Amino acid sequence: MTTNDQYTKATAAKVSVVMPIYNVEAFVEDAIKSVLAQTFSHFELILVNDCSPDSSLALCQKFKDSRIRIISHEVNQGLSAARNTGIRHAIGRYVAFIDSDDMWHPEKLAQHVLHLDNAPEVGISFSRSVFIDYQGNTINVFQMPQLTDINASDLLCRNPVGNGSAPVLRRETLCDIRYQALNKRHPHSCYFDENFRQSEDIECWLRIVATTHWKMEGLPAPLTYYRLNNQGLSANFQKQYASWENMINKAIHYAPELLIQYENRARAYQLRYLARQAIRNHDGKEAVERIKQALKTSPSIIRHETGRTIATLAAAYLLKLLPKSTYKGIESMAQSVLGRMQRAKISKDGVTPELMKNL
Repeated sequence: MTTNDQYTKATAAKVSVVMPIYNVEAFVEDAIKSVLAQTFSHFELILVNDCSPDSSLALCQKFKDSRIRIISHEVNQGLSAARNTGIRHAIGRYVAFIDSDDMWHPEKLAQHVLHLDNAPEVGISFSRSVFIDYQGNTINVFQMPQLTDINASDLLCRNPVGNGSAPVLRRETLCDIRYQALNKRHPHSCYFDENFRQSEDIECWLRIVATTHWKMEGLPAPLTYYRLNNQGLSANFQKQYASWENMINKAIHYAPELLIQYENRARAYQLRYLARQAIRNHDGKEAVERIKQALKTSPSIIRHETGRTIATLAAAYLLKLLPKSTYKGIESMAQSVLGRMQRAKISKDGVTPELMKNL
């Protein structure tokens, strides 16, 4: 690439999109195509190959778009390190993240760029998400998090961002939490904590909201397609919970007052979340155990979020006690009702029919 080409690329790439690559040969082409299909075209796509043992890298190399760069690690380092590598190579004013088993709505970047351009106090812009199944079909159920007035306690208890493919951040926001990893073979700048193999995203977002002036704000449109993949990191309940506890142990050093007030309630919400994950994986025994732990840890979650807590409790016991075919019938009807209610809410929030196409 010539110097002029590099200059043109640098001035054109307002957004740097970072996509870690590891063991995703079944999904990575669709993920890349969803980025290349964005109506906002002034981006670069940084594919960070984390020593993937399958054919993922070869599939990435098939794409000949000049906006794509592939960077390869010498050894497998995990999701946090892959994101950090992408950030260090990014040239955009904004940095977007997408996991290589998820996809984006074509208007994803356009909407976030407009949001960040017009809200200089917002450091993290995210969107609602729609669930897709293993094959990439939409399930007609959405992640419907809190979108505004988000403080550290909201983030600690519920993680409104929802998944790693939803956020777009300012470069300045990431710079404000940058630190040097001096205990590595090659010391380097970090943003995500590379000691975390799970819960690395919530750890990062919490550190931003609790220690900087930046605000977090969500868009009402479901611009992220979040895949329910029971082979993914989030399917390992024990490791996920242990990693969340490590995040709490770290946060108590920089936000002690927050943890004193909200730790038990946050732990209960995390256990309830794991119960819902078990329900999605049709593991009734695990779901019942987790929701019981949640209620024992902080019974107040019934008062604070009555509907969601009771719904999780009921679904866990129905899954455990009923024949699988009977439960799936109930689940299908419940999802249909929930999806209609969520769509009505999204429409009420001003999302246009054009943005809801193909959802």
